[in-house]
Amino acid sequence: MQKMVALKPGVSRWEVFGWALYDFANSGYTTVVLTAVFSAYFVSAVVGDATLGTLWWTWALSLSHLIVMLTVPLIGARSDKFQRRRGLLAMTTVGCVLTTAGLSMVGPGAVGLAIVLLILSNVFFSWGESLISSYLPSLARPESMGKVSGWGWGLGYIGGMLTLGVCLWYVLKAQSLGQTAADFVPVTMLITAAIFALAAGLSIGLLRDRPGQSGEVSPAWQRLQKTWQHARQFQDFVWLLGCTVAYMAGVAVAIALAAIYAQQVIGFSESEIMILIFVLNIAAVVGALTLGYAQDWFGHRLALAFTLLGWVATCLIAASVTTKGGFWVAGVIAGLCMGASQSVGRAMVGLLAPASRLGEFYGLWTLATRLASILGPLVYGLLTWASLGNQRLAMAATALFFLMGLLLLLPINMLRGKTVAQQKN
Repeated sequence: MQKMVALKPGVSRWEVFGWALYDFANSGYTTVVLTAVFSAYFVSAVVGDATLGTLWWTWALSLSHLIVMLTVPLIGARSDKFQRRRGLLAMTTVGCVLTTAGLSMVGPGAVGLAIVLLILSNVFFSWGESLISSYLPSLARPESMGKVSGWGWGLGYIGGMLTLGVCLWYVLKAQSLGQTAADFVPVTMLITAAIFALAAGLSIGLLRDRPGQSGEVSPAWQRLQKTWQHARQFQDFVWLLGCTVAYMAGVAVAIALAAIYAQQVIGFSESEIMILIFVLNIAAVVGALTLGYAQDWFGHRLALAFTLLGWVATCLIAASVTTKGGFWVAGVIAGLCMGASQSVGRAMVGLLAPASRLGEFYGLWTLATRLASILGPLVYGLLTWASLGNQRLAMAATALFFLMGLLLLLPINMLRGKTVAQQKN
């Protein structure tokens, strides 16, 4: 089969399709469980108290991300040491599928069970996300990293839309029969798990482990310590990590709290939330693909800055509008920025990381995103609780994360960073 110019020699179209297909597979989890369906169900039905439910939801997600922070570098180091990512990816996938299916057992009042399964499923998901991201530099040429990353994010949002669309079809049918959220939400968890399992199975089957330059054989935490000791050699990568923590904290709020905010503040119903998130995913596909191609042309740093400004606008609009129409505007802008910012960030890591330690450096990037996923929702939940349920205040404060990301983006020099990564490989 003829190879594509964007891909490295020996990489087939089927292989890169398999890599992108994993984004298709796991996006249903974030879309249905974390964003559109289970989050609002947890607050309104499982807990039954908007302020307390929001606080517990953010605390549970923060705890899961703390676990990921402490463990994902070990997984990245292990994958570099043995050059065997597929087996680890398969194990994390099975774990996420099973725990997502387990959420179907959660009914009103089952707060403890919901929190345990939410934590486990998100930990497995995050491990898999780190592993699949570490494949990118072995598939794409450096000058096409953003483009190929955009393919993954774009196909991922299509997968999220497909899963959400099937769930929406079922929910509308169930509502027409007079069923409540406690009846139809558990079924959507089974639908999500099934689609994840089928698509991920095909993805893993198409991927291959490429024995390249093997990593060091020292224990993982010693390797991480050495990475930090030599951080000045990768100063642009370190600045990127700081920038990632800042802006991804805001993105984490959008992922974890969008449905809760729409339901509790704006007054959206379950089906309206699902339609909103469906459209948001369409916008995310456009954003991921457009900026995926454009960032290779006019620069990754400028592309990321543009999306962060869009995020600031999203937060301020969402915090001020009082109508569903106004919130729709914020949702569409958020979708465009969501796909673009995540695509650009993943590509920048691949350009600034040394080739022999890709798993470890992508582990560090995932560690940064998980720290962000602790900070963002946690701050949002605490502000909501401290202000006696004022989620508008918490949403407006979220814009500060994106402004901080813009400031931390300024010192990054991509040309210098790529040169150092090649020299220190």
